[in-house]
Amino acid sequence: MTTVVLFYLFAVVLLGAGLATITAKNPVHAALFLMLAFFSGACLWMLMKAEFLAVALVLIYVGAVMVLFLFVVMMLDVNFEELRKGFWKHVPLAVTVAIIMAVEMGLILHSRAAEVVVGGLPEQAAGYNNAKALGYLIYTQYFLPFQLSAALLLVGMIAAIALTIRKRKNTKYINPAVQIATKREDRVRIVKMAAEARPTVGEVVEEQPKA
Repeated sequence: MTTVVLFYLFAVVLLGAGLATITAKNPVHAALFLMLAFFSGACLWMLMKAEFLAVALVLIYVGAVMVLFLFVVMMLDVNFEELRKGFWKHVPLAVTVAIIMAVEMGLILHSRAAEVVVGGLPEQAAGYNNAKALGYLIYTQYFLPFQLSAALLLVGMIAAIALTIRKRKNTKYINPAVQIATKREDRVRIVKMAAEARPTVGEVVEEQPKA
């Protein structure tokens, strides 16, 4: 009974946080609500005895990806007031797509393939470690898709860096191609000056006025 109550509690928080994410006017608040949604989803994973997925969701998405989102939102300086001007023009299309998605999800949930066996998950054997089993599958059977996903994340990181260093007003911009093409003669100028003899300590003392 306690598990059912916790499930509905986390599910309600997850739905509320997701709704607040898409309705928040402040992008920073939307990112914080999304962090709450991820954390609630991790709690649901814990109830399903998927500890590795729950910890990965908190560490990767809440701890890393959302921090990156906040940095991107703050550095891009997007004019959100300008983006909201054409919001209501797309509402009918968005509502139509949402209704179609809801109908499709309802049909899938009511189909015979989506039936859930009553009684919960089967009991795990003593000494079973789902993190070890998942890691074994990732680095053996699914090693190539795992590496491809890492390459996709690298491309996304490069794209984010390219967006932040774009030319903007009052922003210093460095062109790497221009830096590589520079020569020593363009940066260093050698000036020849006549040598001057520096006075010794005794001469300096003699030149000081006597009291």
